[in-house]
Formats: sequence, C-alpha cells, structure tokens
Amino acid sequence: MARPCSTEFGSIALLLQGGGALGAYQAGVYERLHESGIEPTWVAGISIGAVNCALIAGNKVEDRVAKLRQFWELVSPTDSLGIGDFWAQFAVTDDTRAWINQWHAGRVVSLGVPGFFEPRVPPPYLPWVHTGTPSYYDTTALRATLLRLVDFDRINAREMRFSVGAVNVRTANFAYFDNATDLIAPEHVMASGALPPAFAAVEIDGEFYWDGGLVSNTPLDWVLSGRNNLDTLVWQVDLWSADGAMPTDLATVAVRMKEVQYSSRTRAATDHFRDSEKYRAAFKELLAQMPPALAATPQAKLLVAASDQAVYNIIQLVYHSPTYEAQSKDYEFSRRTMLDHWRAGYDDAARTLSHPEVLRLPPQAKSPAVYDFLSLRHRPGLAPEPGAPTG
Repeated sequence: MARPCSTEFGSIALLLQGGGALGAYQAGVYERLHESGIEPTWVAGISIGAVNCALIAGNKVEDRVAKLRQFWELVSPTDSLGIGDFWAQFAVTDDTRAWINQWHAGRVVSLGVPGFFEPRVPPPYLPWVHTGTPSYYDTTALRATLLRLVDFDRINAREMRFSVGAVNVRTANFAYFDNATDLIAPEHVMASGALPPAFAAVEIDGEFYWDGGLVSNTPLDWVLSGRNNLDTLVWQVDLWSADGAMPTDLATVAVRMKEVQYSSRTRAATDHFRDSEKYRAAFKELLAQMPPALAATPQAKLLVAASDQAVYNIIQLVYHSPTYEAQSKDYEFSRRTMLDHWRAGYDDAARTLSHPEVLRLPPQAKSPAVYDFLSLRHRPGLAPEPGAPTG
C-alpha cells in the first residue's frame, strides 16, 4: 500500500459521499490535499464518490488531478444552444441564478450527460417497452468513460486500498466491494452509483446492485471497522449537510428532504466509535493487572487483538449549498456550477488545512478527535470556533 506524506499518521483515509453533480466539490478537496502532499492510502466512496475514488486510485499520483478535471469537464459541457450561458452573464441575483440552474437541470433530464448517461429510447414508461433492468437512462457511456480514465489494473495492484458501497436489490443487504478481497472492475463503480429509477441495477456475479446511498451514503462505518493498527487520519467529504433551516415552501421541502435522506449520520458513527475506544482502553488497563495465566487465555488474547492503540483524527468537510441551488442540485451539471463546486471544495480544504492540529496525532484519551471548521459558520447566531474539535 502507498504511504502517506506530510503527516504524522500511518494511514490516511479519504471518504467520499454520494451526490451526483455535487461531486466536483470532492475533486476540489482532493486537489488541495494533493498540493499539500497529503495522499490517501485508502479511498472509499458511494455513488459519485465511488467514481472520484476510482479516478484517484486508478491513476498515478501526478495524473490524478488532471484525470479528475478531465472527467468533470466531460460531464459538464457548455450550453450548445447558448441560452443558459447567455443569461448567466446577467445572473446577479439568487433568483436569476436559480432560474439558470433549473434550465440546465432540465436539459440534463431531457438529454442526459455526455460520457455518463443518456435517455433510453424508446422510453421505458411506454406500456409496450419491457426491459430486464428498467430505468429512465442508459449508463453504457459511463463504463466507456471509466475504462478510458481509470487504470483498473492499478486499483487491483493494491497500491492504495479501494472500497465502494452498493445495495443488493434482491436481499436489500449492503455490500462493499474492496480491492483487499475483490477484483475491481467498472461494474463495481457503476453499481455503487446505480440510483433507481434513473439508472438500472448492475449485475455482479449473478446478483444485481443499486446505489449504496439507498442504505448508507457514507463509508465511515466501513473504514472505522476495518482496523489496521495504524494511526489514521480520516477525511470525510460530504455533499449533503445534516444541518439545515426549516423549509418555508414546497421547493425548500424538496431540498431539505434530500439532505435528510442522504446526509451522513457522522455524529452517531463517531459517538459509537468513541465508546468502543473507551472499552478498548479499559481492557488495556485491566490487562496490565491480570495474572499471567489469565492474560494467556484465548479469551484475553482475542480481546488483545481487538484492542489496538491506534489513534484517529476525523476531519469533516461538508458542502453547504447556496440558496439558489434547488432540489435538482445533484443533477445540475452545467460547467459554471461544476467550477463553483470545485472551487468550494478547494477553498474549504484550504481553510481546514490552515488549522495545523488536524495533521497532528491526538492524545490516546482524545481519540477519535473530530474536527469540523465549516459547519458552524452556516448556523445562524453561532460563530466559528477555530481549533476546537466537534466532539
């Protein structure tokens, strides 16, 4: 596995949530980490996060930002009709920008996204059209894009650990495809992003899989449970904010519904992990007091194996939408919006890196240390508290 740079940690995990067009934010975050020499040893993603993970793990270090940019420029074409681009120059208010965004989202619904998906012809909702895996769009183009931009031999060489999540359509069980145990192919990435009914389920080894975001939109639990006895720096990059204002109309209800559905339950996961760490620390203290015969029992040895002394920093970067982004923000793929998302990710990562404590090992008693320098500024009446962990 690759070794991390520029930190005191033995392992660096980059966790990328699902969120469609919002995924350019994650590319911006990675670019800023890359500039600081912070390269992940483990990437794990859901949906569009899985695509970004493949672009990172499936390329040389020096090529990764360029490949991410190539993908995001491919899927965010300029407006060939010029209508949205013409009016964009007059977008001086949130209302104007909202109208332009809706125009671009409507084009995606009608025409699809180059290199990603296109409408099925004939449409699947016609009564005489029957397909084995019904969906509104065909994602064949995404497979070709992945094969062109991602070296799957590199992913399977395990230079970096790679994990993507999906849900089994038949059993509803969540599954992770991981290069530690699986031979990764484009289908594994596509399965992680096969959100119904827009996209068809993807067949892998005789089973069909849908988007992992239907069950869990973050791989945090998977990474924290995969203990490797290494001090670990976790960068969790979320595209949906768990915090939000009370909706005031049907449009904002639709936005907030998606945020609630797809936001990560980070606090619950980290609280559970923190409790587990306390139990492990308590056992280590008891072990030092055990008689040799008791410490040598199979039961004690089992607990020793599960009680490593690795420490964790969990860094949260959460994209917070401007007011003009509506419920279609995850499928509004215009070039201007893509660049806005990329820049937001870059700037948020830069702001987080300005706090040097995130790259330092926490004391054992403080592990896991959870940092979020972004969310407080979006809560009315609260000011940021630089340097203070969230829990």
